[in-house]
Amino acid sequence: MKQTWYREGVVYQIYPRSYLDSNHDGVGDLQGIISKVPYLHELGIDILWLSPVYQSPNDDNGYDISDYRAIHPDFGTMDDMIELIQTLHDHHIKLIMDLVVNHTSDEHPWFVASAKNDPKYKDYYHWKTTKSNWTSFFGGEAWTYHPERQAYYLHLFSKKQPDLNWDNPEVRREVKDICRFWLDLGVDGFRCDVINIIAKHNDLPKGKPGIALVGKEHYFNIPKIHDYLSELRDDVFVNYDCFTVGETVMISPKTALTYIDEDVRELDMVFHFDHMGADNYFVKWFMKKFRPINLKRPLSKWQIMLGERGWNTLYLENHDQPRSVSRFGDIQYHYHLATMLATMIYFQRGTPFIYQGQEIGMTNASFPTLAEYQDIETHNIYKTGRRLGLSHRRMMKKIMKMSRDNARTPMQWNSQTHAGFTEATPWLKVNPNYVDINVENNLKDPNSIFHHFQHIIRLRKAYPIIVYGSYADIDFHHRRLYAYARILNNELIEVYCNFSNKPLKCPHLAFWSNDRCLISNYPLDHEEPYLRPYEARVYYEKK
Repeated sequence: MKQTWYREGVVYQIYPRSYLDSNHDGVGDLQGIISKVPYLHELGIDILWLSPVYQSPNDDNGYDISDYRAIHPDFGTMDDMIELIQTLHDHHIKLIMDLVVNHTSDEHPWFVASAKNDPKYKDYYHWKTTKSNWTSFFGGEAWTYHPERQAYYLHLFSKKQPDLNWDNPEVRREVKDICRFWLDLGVDGFRCDVINIIAKHNDLPKGKPGIALVGKEHYFNIPKIHDYLSELRDDVFVNYDCFTVGETVMISPKTALTYIDEDVRELDMVFHFDHMGADNYFVKWFMKKFRPINLKRPLSKWQIMLGERGWNTLYLENHDQPRSVSRFGDIQYHYHLATMLATMIYFQRGTPFIYQGQEIGMTNASFPTLAEYQDIETHNIYKTGRRLGLSHRRMMKKIMKMSRDNARTPMQWNSQTHAGFTEATPWLKVNPNYVDINVENNLKDPNSIFHHFQHIIRLRKAYPIIVYGSYADIDFHHRRLYAYARILNNELIEVYCNFSNKPLKCPHLAFWSNDRCLISNYPLDHEEPYLRPYEARVYYEKK
């Protein structure tokens, strides 16, 4: 596998609205991020992924873009953006931005003109004179009538997020120009939002009846998407030292390789969501009890099936997912659970992605009332559930566990008012546990979650085997143990994680001595072959 900076780097995702407010208006901004670049450098990250900061009406917190070449005033100015790029580069940190090109805002000039049937823009979006039965990712219908055009337009998300028509070569030209604009400004790549659904079936036919996402067979990974992405690669990306990671919905390793295989490389890597179903039935709102095998099985599958042909993304959290410590174990073991999860995921083969606050073990806020949530998906799902006859109590239980706002509460910097995020009223309530869980406390404690993350990052830089070594499961069918090996030439690493709140016998440990342990989240004060609750150990040997 070819060595590249984006394979060897560690990515940190920032949700700008919630990171740090520098001008005391309750909303995070670019100057707030700039002030924390030394913190990111101390953690050891190499790449920053910035969620959208473009001009937007904020129907979906910036994922509804009305101007791809302007910065939303909430976040600052283009001068602030240029300063951020320079400051990051001065600290040897690269920047990738969200490329949201499945849809725009309905306030984008393209859509405004298209709704007027302007000859130049009339085919920039998908229009039909009759309504189809497709449904939206956010719940409800995916086609909305526009009285000015006297036709229905497609929106797979909010009705204020009309889908672009990639069949139109002018749309593809516009997207390429947008990419060049940011790459020429100094950006180092893109996280491509829902990129595997940008292509739609030519006739936009009715979908097969189903419970959720009716019509998906007409836009998930349909063949012509490869023409679009290879064109984007050949006309733009090959001319820059950049990388692309695609958010891909309902994708298998086999299908992923049609995008990321070393011989294809339409994208450099993809985000899949198989392991995000460890506590739900395919859709996060249909919850089930978490079992470790439901996390282990998909992670192992992707490690093995991509092998030497493709590159994995290693993540447990992002702006759309609840907090991992609130999902995948007993949160009463907060420190050990958070550090075990980090050890389990970031010693696998792939590029690590850390979501803001994950490095200090931030948890779900689980606000008890609907009014405390800002997320449009949350409110739409609540309405859909109630229409289907589900009780308010049942819907709130789902929302408290799975709402995207659980990941979007303001970053917890210290124990001062509003967690040090702002001096004003924050746009979204702060998680009440900020008094105990915050950056300041973590930095003071040499045995904190932050320092465990920092240690993992340093080990990845020191041991190429962690990045490029092959992967093999150990005792795969064990119900509570997640263990695997990494192998590179004459080097061996073995990772052992206890996914339970009880001590676990682990005979494999008898073959290792404490002086071979690279990292553990407990003191190495015994050599008996067992793991304590949520204990993680990593051993290294060079033959």
